[in-house]
Amino acid sequence: MTLSVTGAVRAEEPLKAKVGVLRLSSSAPVFIAQDKGYFRDAGLDVELKFFDAAQPIAVATTSGDIDFGITAFTAGLYNLAGKGTLKVIGGMSREKAGYPLIGYFASNNAYAAGLKTPRDLAGKRIAVTQVGSSFHYSLGLLADKYGLKLSDMKVLPMQSLSNAAAALKGETVDAALLPASTARKLMDDGGAKLLGWVGDETPWQLGAVFASPKTLADKPLVTRLLSALARADREYHDVILAAVVDGKAPINEATKPLLEIIAKYTNLPVEQVVGNCAYIDPDGKLDVKNVANQIDWLQQQGFVDKGFTADAIIAKDYVKPD
Repeated sequence: MTLSVTGAVRAEEPLKAKVGVLRLSSSAPVFIAQDKGYFRDAGLDVELKFFDAAQPIAVATTSGDIDFGITAFTAGLYNLAGKGTLKVIGGMSREKAGYPLIGYFASNNAYAAGLKTPRDLAGKRIAVTQVGSSFHYSLGLLADKYGLKLSDMKVLPMQSLSNAAAALKGETVDAALLPASTARKLMDDGGAKLLGWVGDETPWQLGAVFASPKTLADKPLVTRLLSALARADREYHDVILAAVVDGKAPINEATKPLLEIIAKYTNLPVEQVVGNCAYIDPDGKLDVKNVANQIDWLQQQGFVDKGFTADAIIAKDYVKPD
């Protein structure tokens, strides 16, 4: 995002934009930009539209129901982008060691039977949201790391985070990949056991900002949105992420206002948000090399159509490669 942060723009009618997100801390800069008026300062009137899985956000962006999507990469998103209906315009959350985001969780029965670490997932029934989702890709990276066969794991798409969590609690699966915000209550209630964090096992570029060609044709709209996000990215990084120790952010005079904003939009108490602060590059950079790896892996698995590469789906006028 080769854009300078804008202050107040001329008094004029703000540009309207609908932005699709999940109620997860991985969208923290979006919530900060909305709550602190950074979108408004950039000349935007933003309406946040909330979803329960990443793939529907990509579909809604393509259909024009929303103008921008900000969520995790999925096979469905890549298939749409490969057909030219979406372009990636910026980076968002990353799986990074020391910043708990998505975890591997075991059911109580499976844990008691010996499922103690992520590498023990071979042969188990594992819940994910959807085939080709970020959770599925994370599982594939884990299998590659430990020389396991993904085909030996019974991957069960549950279509939503809430369904995956319910399946884990109800013991109809042995394990699930879930964001910390979804799994925290399960753990607190004794309904699941943590096996490990994806960021500690296999770091990768999880989320991005994307838009349809129709939206991209409105350059002022795109530049204003990205400039507001850049302002929020930097504040989130410098105030919260810089303070994280042992996977948790402290609650103090500097961090509390931002943590409360994240808590407000994720429907979580601040005490849970502090252990679920997703890493986001302070400059909104995108790990283009990893995006290429994701596409290649998904194409090899048959989840994504062949015939396109990362270069074809990235709007180079806006993306800052890392």
